[in-house]
Amino acid sequence: MSRPPLPPFTSETAAQKARMAEDAWNSRDPERVALAYTPDSIWRNRAEFIQGRESIAAFLQRKWARELEYRLIKEVWAHQDNRIAVRFAYEWRDDSGQWFRSYGNENWEFDEAGLMRHRIASINDLPIAESDRKYHWPLGRRPDDHPSLSDLGL
Repeated sequence: MSRPPLPPFTSETAAQKARMAEDAWNSRDPERVALAYTPDSIWRNRAEFIQGRESIAAFLQRKWARELEYRLIKEVWAHQDNRIAVRFAYEWRDDSGQWFRSYGNENWEFDEAGLMRHRIASINDLPIAESDRKYHWPLGRRPDDHPSLSDLGL
């Protein structure tokens, strides 16, 4: 299975890869998202260590059951050969109605077929007032005309 764009990445293909990841994560479909990773993909997400597509899908199911109304924006920070570094911010609320903006960085490494084999994510959560939210599009894919992280000053 091939998942273009393939490494080595250019600025354009790295941005395409990041947007594809953002779109998949905004679908909040764990099975769809897991298909972008190698069957033995290794993750560090915060302090949790995850390996393999099944574990990734289970992790994402738990994540989106807790992080309600999840909306994400990713932006490429750097790229070289088969690696991409992104920064991101996402907004969500918990079941008590408290809103959060979670900020982070991810380091990605891809195999020759364009599947991610390694993901390292560092994430910090900031409680915010509902009136401080910046992401108001309907759940799902971010509209093309919505401001980027840089445009939003994030």
